[in-house]
Amino acid sequence: MPQKSPWIVDLTLENFESEVLERSQEVPVIVDFWAAWCQPCQLLMPILEKLANEMEGRFVLAKANTEQVPQLAAQFSVQGVPAVFAVRDGAVIDFFDGMRPEPIVREWLERQFPSEAEALLAAVRNTLGLKPADVEAKLKQAIELDPKLDLAKIMLAEHYYDQHQDDEAAGCIALLEERGFLEPEAEKVKAALELRKLGAASGGVEDCRAALAAAPDDPEKMMKLSEALAAAGEFEESLDLALEVVRKDRAGQGETARQLMVDVFRQLGDDDDLVSDYRRKLATALY
Repeated sequence: MPQKSPWIVDLTLENFESEVLERSQEVPVIVDFWAAWCQPCQLLMPILEKLANEMEGRFVLAKANTEQVPQLAAQFSVQGVPAVFAVRDGAVIDFFDGMRPEPIVREWLERQFPSEAEALLAAVRNTLGLKPADVEAKLKQAIELDPKLDLAKIMLAEHYYDQHQDDEAAGCIALLEERGFLEPEAEKVKAALELRKLGAASGGVEDCRAALAAAPDDPEKMMKLSEALAAAGEFEESLDLALEVVRKDRAGQGETARQLMVDVFRQLGDDDDLVSDYRRKLATALY
């Protein structure tokens, strides 16, 4: 009986998440949809199996019998077999269908492996305990290897922000903005930088709280406390105060308050419950 390969698995509904979605965070997973009656499938599968064993873990071959797991075939929108999909980081990045000779399959596989720059990003994400200097060095090296790898620039901006190197983080964001847009992750860093800047200028939460206690109806002092709270990560109280300023002082501090709320929304992201709640409240206050 042939020894079972550690790099070849038979897909089921039960192991799909662990063998494809989770495992593809580490190496590319090649999903081969096949059927017993399909002659081209019987010719292609040995090629994929041979390459999986030859490459010794550079990728995992996940074989999916369409007659046993039709739900997975539907999920991948398989129109016919054989159909082969490359999955990396939980997402399909490429596919082909029909029989292909070994040299063509080998060439296709080589395109699915991370580049040297992408491997550096994976090392930063997956290695615990990296020193800040090592993180910076790896990300800069990735950018040098692939100047168009914008994810590396975003990760470097995030790293600089975490290290309180705000000027360097802002520089990364400025480079990304030259393209005319920002990814949500970059928007978060930009918003966080703005909030930290506002918080530093406000004088700190306790001082702002004391100043507002002395003049509780002063919109400017309300805004100072809201900015300090946002910089300190006290987002709900910050949003409450900013919303109150929008309602009370539309012609004065209202626009500043609205912009602060937008910056908080960007830092938190659209999936945060606070964002959906206060976005609705802000719309009601404005319109």
